[in-house]
Amino acid sequence: MLAGPTASGKSALALRLAERQPLEIISADAMMVYRGMDIGTAKPSPEERRRVPHHLIDVVAPDEPFDVATFVTLAEAAITEVLARGALPLVVGGTGFYIRALSEGLPTVPPADPAVQHPLWERLAREGLAELERELAARSPRDALRAQRNPRRVVRALEVWHRTGRSPADFPPSPPRFTYRKWVLLPEPAALARAIERRTEAMFRAGLVAEVARLLARYPGATTALQAIGYKEVRAHLEGRASLAEARQAVLSATLRYAKRQRTWFRKEPRAHLREVGGDEGGALLEELSAWLRKDA
Repeated sequence: MLAGPTASGKSALALRLAERQPLEIISADAMMVYRGMDIGTAKPSPEERRRVPHHLIDVVAPDEPFDVATFVTLAEAAITEVLARGALPLVVGGTGFYIRALSEGLPTVPPADPAVQHPLWERLAREGLAELERELAARSPRDALRAQRNPRRVVRALEVWHRTGRSPADFPPSPPRFTYRKWVLLPEPAALARAIERRTEAMFRAGLVAEVARLLARYPGATTALQAIGYKEVRAHLEGRASLAEARQAVLSATLRYAKRQRTWFRKEPRAHLREVGGDEGGALLEELSAWLRKDA
């Protein structure tokens, strides 16, 4: 597994690794599963995906349901196929909850109950995400951290609380199917902030506003997917609630906050090799990670 905050260079490093040894990439990104959400998720280009096989990208439409259990099922199936071909499956991504569930096991929480969730979704629309986050944090800081400001996860955690009186994090995990070795990139905060600024500008130049407009026209009911960073803020601009400059700044600020939460999460990743990164270490990182992958292979 190769994990780390957004804009930490995971994808580029994985592609360079693929030039040295036969590997296929299993994406662990909660938003790359949605078709049409390309620019705002920094999805690998068609050329990159032709060069190196990628899995769990463009799996569902933005208005279709997708959850961590589905991710684990599809990821384990993809890993099995890659191993059968004699290649190395490399899980790459920044969605900490997905990586944790795949490597440590899925929580054994009860199945979702739409009847209990319905009033929570109504509260979300009426009061906003921050209010539900405050309730979740008061009940369980662990679950609030795991939710990573994802509306679906916040609603799901509160649903479990309301039904059982227990934290979702308290339910024991099921055993994972495979054993994983984990390498976590932790760029120095100032360098990471600069990378996020460059990525944000590049997304707007590449047509993020037009992408969001197309998605809204085609999937007006895709509330969960279009709450993703970049899409929610640009939607506010398209609906006249923010200027373009305000939307751009909101995307940057939200991404910086998300990266900070990711750093906190991944610092606590069980049995992971944490690699602090400062400055331009592209070549050194590649050599170090290549050697780490070869070890005990």
